[in-house]
Amino acid sequence: MKTFRSFDRCLLLLLVLFLHKGYVTAKAFTGTYGINYGRIANNIPTPNEVVRLLKAAKIKNVRIYDADHSVLDAFRGSGLDLVIGLPNEFVKDMSSNADHALTWVRDNVKAYVPNTHIVGIAVGNEVLGGADLDLQSALYGAVKNIYSATQKLELDKVVQITTAHSQAVFANSYPPSSCVFKEDVAQNMKKLLDLFTQMGSPFCLNAYPFLAYMGNPDQIDINYALFNPTDGVYDEKTNLHYDNMLDAQIDAAYAALEDAGFNKMEVIVTETGWASNGDANEVAATPENARTYNYNLRKRLAKRKGTPRRPKSMLKAYIFALFNENSKPGPTSERNFGLYKPDGTIAYDIGFPALKSSSSVSSRLSFKVLTEKPRHMAKALT
Repeated sequence: MKTFRSFDRCLLLLLVLFLHKGYVTAKAFTGTYGINYGRIANNIPTPNEVVRLLKAAKIKNVRIYDADHSVLDAFRGSGLDLVIGLPNEFVKDMSSNADHALTWVRDNVKAYVPNTHIVGIAVGNEVLGGADLDLQSALYGAVKNIYSATQKLELDKVVQITTAHSQAVFANSYPPSSCVFKEDVAQNMKKLLDLFTQMGSPFCLNAYPFLAYMGNPDQIDINYALFNPTDGVYDEKTNLHYDNMLDAQIDAAYAALEDAGFNKMEVIVTETGWASNGDANEVAATPENARTYNYNLRKRLAKRKGTPRRPKSMLKAYIFALFNENSKPGPTSERNFGLYKPDGTIAYDIGFPALKSSSSVSSRLSFKVLTEKPRHMAKALT
């Protein structure tokens, strides 16, 4: 018995040393399902009501696109995991001024943890592949300075640093095995991926089968985009079969990462969704299609499995979005990606409860199978 106790003490000592020396990578995602809580609207529920809604829906992983203190205050003590955002308009300043980055992290993260469970900082959104070349060049410096700030404030073991990419960073994504990064983003991307490898951060992808289908409705079977039964796509180079477009889009990202020399980096989907309403030329944006996509996606994530190219790497995704946001610019679809309407009732039924009491609108679907840049700017052919 004394031998076992001695062995246990040795294991404990090793664990303490392991933690002390910093061999722990921050992880920002628990399970497989998360939600993007966008707030470009003037009629959505208060942050306190949103916390109540998320807890009722049992959605633990949440992303926001800024560090609004009313939201951080509302999430205090909720037990929800929150990824906050450094908006694109601050990226250049954070890149050029490390002191400003330190102040930002101190005011928006250090001041709130651990009571508000901030688990990640997303530096910018869809920067690489965009029109602002100066912004693209500044991204690496901003990520580095924000990360250095978390180290100085002893937050780097609990707060993960990332940035999300649109599919505009890829030169080609069909078939998935042919995907590589565009030449004009490759240099900035390589520096960023080297830094992410050092930090232990994943590659974050905003993936929209909705946009891919809207861009090529004559070439893409909508059932393939919606996770419905279909013949799918066969990739001859890898001998892999895809029965849905989202898996193919993710594996295209893995192919690009491998081509760039980053074989071990994980891909996490930071945005995906389907609009429930659109303009006259957005005929696929219907409540039925949105319900089908999000319901089938929820089933897909509940299986806790990987993609054909990475079968052992469990797929994780943040759904876009929590609410329809009436102040977003762009086509009508941009304002209709929400799982919920502004009054807290469900936009369509995929098994989540409404914010209202059970005497009003509520979810009736039995889910037995379970045992901010405009989206129109990013397109894919996968």
